[in-house]
Amino acid sequence: MSVELNTVYVDKIAPIACPSLPDAFRMLAEQGASACIVLHQPDAEELGDVAVALGLHELAVEDSAEGHQRPKLERYGETLFVVLKPAVYHDEKEEVEFGEVHAFVGADFFLAVVPADPRGPQAVPRALQRMSGKPGLVTAGPQAQLWALMDSIVDGYLPVIDGLEEDINQIEDQLFAGVPGVSKRIYELFGEVVAFQRAARPLVYMIENLHRGAEKYHLPVEMQRRFRDVLDHAIRTVERLDTFRQLLQNALTVDSTLAAQKQNDDTKRISGWAAILFAPTLIAAIYGMNFTHMPELQWTWGYPLSILAMVLFAATLFVVFKVKRWF
Repeated sequence: MSVELNTVYVDKIAPIACPSLPDAFRMLAEQGASACIVLHQPDAEELGDVAVALGLHELAVEDSAEGHQRPKLERYGETLFVVLKPAVYHDEKEEVEFGEVHAFVGADFFLAVVPADPRGPQAVPRALQRMSGKPGLVTAGPQAQLWALMDSIVDGYLPVIDGLEEDINQIEDQLFAGVPGVSKRIYELFGEVVAFQRAARPLVYMIENLHRGAEKYHLPVEMQRRFRDVLDHAIRTVERLDTFRQLLQNALTVDSTLAAQKQNDDTKRISGWAAILFAPTLIAAIYGMNFTHMPELQWTWGYPLSILAMVLFAATLFVVFKVKRWF
């Protein structure tokens, strides 16, 4: 486990070095500052020590230790427990990769717990950088750090949305071009969009809940404005994902329709050729029955006439089917 401990002063965020967390909290209390703590890949014991020092609720600590949580916001007394899902899009594999960040927000501390995850470690430092040079945000303390984390993660969704949109546009072009394997691509991309919806949609309800408790929990007006801005971005993200899901559902329907139409065309073509071959086969079968008394067998022109009849029947049927666009 690695621990990053920062103090939040009136006008800046600065790192401090202390032999232990209790010493750090004592120093912060003496200086009137709040703590910003980032835990990377902690085990249960290490997380438990920090939880005791901060007075965190055992249920929230248990969820954080287990990991693999859905995005959510829960309040335990004066402490908020927030689970967020950063995301990145791998265009070459057409996959959305999700991280996980757990945040505990108290009156004088902000604790971010990052499990062993490819996306989480990048999200927290990027979020804290948004507060540099903004004294008005720094004085808001842990609430501002929660805003910075949410804002950073939601902004990180934009490249993912753009990547999905580009691939969906390609699928629409491939549908009518008859590109093989497009059905599998649609289905897999549909799954990525659904997974992204599960990560992004709860953010809307989470921020709305923060607004409903703004007066009760003394959320500053400036922070309310900033959370509303994040809410607007989250709503736009969710709406675009809803559009993508509908487009992919329509693409699956169109693909099924085109497949059925192609199968119907193939059936028509096979039936047409079967009908064309039926007439010559019928004539040949009649004169191949080997009866003794068949007057036509003695005709001088019997053979050429039977061949001509076969050709005429086949040609006539071919023209009829061609006009009906069976071929």
